Amino acid sequence: MSDAPEDTMRERAGTSRAKLWLLVDADRRLVAAGFLAVVFVLPFLVGVFVPDAAALLADGDPIETAFQPLIGGIVTGVTLVLTLNQLVLSQELGAVGDQRERMEGATGFRRDVADALGRDVMPPEPAAFLRELVIAAGQRADDVEEALSADESLADDAERLVDSVRGNAETVGDSLDDAQFGTFEVVSAALDFNYSWKLYEARRLRAEHDLTDEQDDALAALADVLELFGPAREHFKTLYFQWELVDLSRAVLWAAVPSLAVAVGSVLYLSALVPGAPATGLYLAGPFVVSAVLAVALLPFAVLLSYVLRIATVTKRTLSIGAFTLRKTNAGEE
Repeated sequence: MSDAPEDTMRERAGTSRAKLWLLVDADRRLVAAGFLAVVFVLPFLVGVFVPDAAALLADGDPIETAFQPLIGGIVTGVTLVLTLNQLVLSQELGAVGDQRERMEGATGFRRDVADALGRDVMPPEPAAFLRELVIAAGQRADDVEEALSADESLADDAERLVDSVRGNAETVGDSLDDAQFGTFEVVSAALDFNYSWKLYEARRLRAEHDLTDEQDDALAALADVLELFGPAREHFKTLYFQWELVDLSRAVLWAAVPSLAVAVGSVLYLSALVPGAPATGLYLAGPFVVSAVLAVALLPFAVLLSYVLRIATVTKRTLSIGAFTLRKTNAGEE
């Protein structure tokens, strides 16, 4: 049996907790603020400690050279945001036949999940829906343990698979309890359920061993639930990305108004307002004002960067669906 990979996304990613927190878990407003703080501090320190740097600000050329391209960049960024909005909107618009097909696909999948889990109806909330699936996976793991534990040739393999499914299902189920869609909690918890390896192991046991009907049925039932979790997670991940893109568009549009006003105002008036010589008694004022104006002008980019970091990281970690593992394991060698 191949060694079981870690369940949580942070452990599977092999990266530090702080880095993964910054990329996906942290509040996007906090990430944007951190980026703007760096943008403010670095130019300010250069202006204070580099000889004659503050005096150079009295000349309008450096300020105009820095802020004129920002005006075009802000307009381009707003155009990009409008394009993203059109992308999200294009998936919501369509003829009645297309909408009916989408409806039938969604209701058909809910019906399949309800039948597999023996439920009359599944919860409408994404977190509760996924929680039912992971709880059912844990219950199917109990059935596998009961069916295979008596066979000594299968006991070790069955125990490792059962322990992995049961422990992971309990942890993720607790994380999904009362999680609210629209926040990252639902997607984060779903990413910590390592269903692909478990699905592979269930299929491997069925293929490599001569099982009784009871044992085969128990493993098949577990595999069925794990197979249903994959498209459910991807569906809710897609919905969350659309939600995030809408929030991103709104935030960038709001941030573009003050940043554009500040960038235009800096080109027109900032060089006349910034004291550049230490003799003025305002040696720190020039670097401070320029750094602050630069941070405000880059606000839309900071918002865009903070959201894209999360979306890109989650997308990379969930490129495959089903029993495919895009990390090095010993399963392929075996």
